[in-house]
Amino acid sequence: MKAAKTSEKFDVDLINNQQAKREADRAQANREELTVAIARAICHDGTIEPLKGLHFKRSSSPGECIHGVSVPAFCVIAQGSKEVLLGSDRYLYDPMHYLLATVELPIVSQILAASPEKPHLSLRLDLDPTLVSSVMVEAGYASSRSRADVKAIAVSSLDANLLDAVVRLVRLLDSPTEAHVLAPLIKREIIYRLLMGEQGNRLRHIAILGGYTHHIARAIERLRKDFKEPLRIENIAKEMGMSVSGFHHHFKSVTAMSPLQFQKQLRLQEARRLMLGENLDATSAAYRVGYEDASHFNREYKRLFGAPPMRDVERLRETARETFS
Repeated sequence: MKAAKTSEKFDVDLINNQQAKREADRAQANREELTVAIARAICHDGTIEPLKGLHFKRSSSPGECIHGVSVPAFCVIAQGSKEVLLGSDRYLYDPMHYLLATVELPIVSQILAASPEKPHLSLRLDLDPTLVSSVMVEAGYASSRSRADVKAIAVSSLDANLLDAVVRLVRLLDSPTEAHVLAPLIKREIIYRLLMGEQGNRLRHIAILGGYTHHIARAIERLRKDFKEPLRIENIAKEMGMSVSGFHHHFKSVTAMSPLQFQKQLRLQEARRLMLGENLDATSAAYRVGYEDASHFNREYKRLFGAPPMRDVERLRETARETFS
C-alpha cells in the first residue's frame, strides 16, 4: 500500500514538473516572439502607437532619468529593464515582470539595460476606466467596497496566460481586419486576467466608486487641475469627507508622497515644459505655475532635476540635438 502511494505521488510530481516545463517553454517562446514583433514594428529609437491605446518603445542605450506623469496603464518589457520612481518608492521591472499604474501621478523613470545590439523594447497598454469597470461588472466584482489603501503603482510577475494574451494582441498588427474585431476582445481578456491576478485589488479599488482610494483619485484630479493655485488641504479634505490627518495618510498611502510634494512636482514639470517648449525664461515660468519667489523656484527646481532651470533646459535641448542629428 505504501509503495503504491509513493508511486502515485511520484507520478503526480512528474506530471506537475512536465506541465511546469511546458509553461516555461511557452512563456519563453512568447517572450522571444514579442521581442521580434516589437523590433520589427519600430526600427528606430522612439515610440509609436500601432493600435489605439497600444504603445511601443525602443531605446538603444540606457537613458537619463525622465520626469513625467504616469497614466493608467499595463506595461510589459520584451527586452531590457526599467526603473520607475514614485515618491521614495522604486519599482524595477523586466521581461519576467509587468508594471501596473492606475492613477495619473508625477513619476521618474529610467531605462537601465539597453544597447544597439539588444535595445530596450517595451509596450504600454492604456487602461480605459470605463472598460475596466465593464469587465469588473461582467466578472462580478462591481460590488466590492473595501476601504483599504492601495498603492497606485506596483510590479508583479508576468504569468504565462497574461503574456500569451499580450502576444496575441501584438500579432493582430499583421491582420488589420482581424484587429478591428479581436483587439477589443483581447484587451478585455488582459484586464480580466489582471483583475484575477496579484494586482486585482489595485485595479478594482481605482475603478470602482467607494473606498478611500476613490476619494484620493478625486483629490489627485483636483490637484492636477488646480496645481497653480495655493494648496488648501483643509478645503480638499473637507470635500473628500476626511479629516486633514486622515487625508494626508491616505493620500500618501496611494501616491507615496504628500499633497504638497505632489503639487510641487506638477508645478516644476509644467515649468520645465514651458521653458523647453515655449522658450520662457525661468522667472516667467515660475510665476506661470504659481511660484511667487523666483529664488525659491530655482532651489526647488535644482533639487528635483539636478541642475538650475536654464542649464537643465539647455542640457535637454543639446540631448535632443544629438539624438536627431
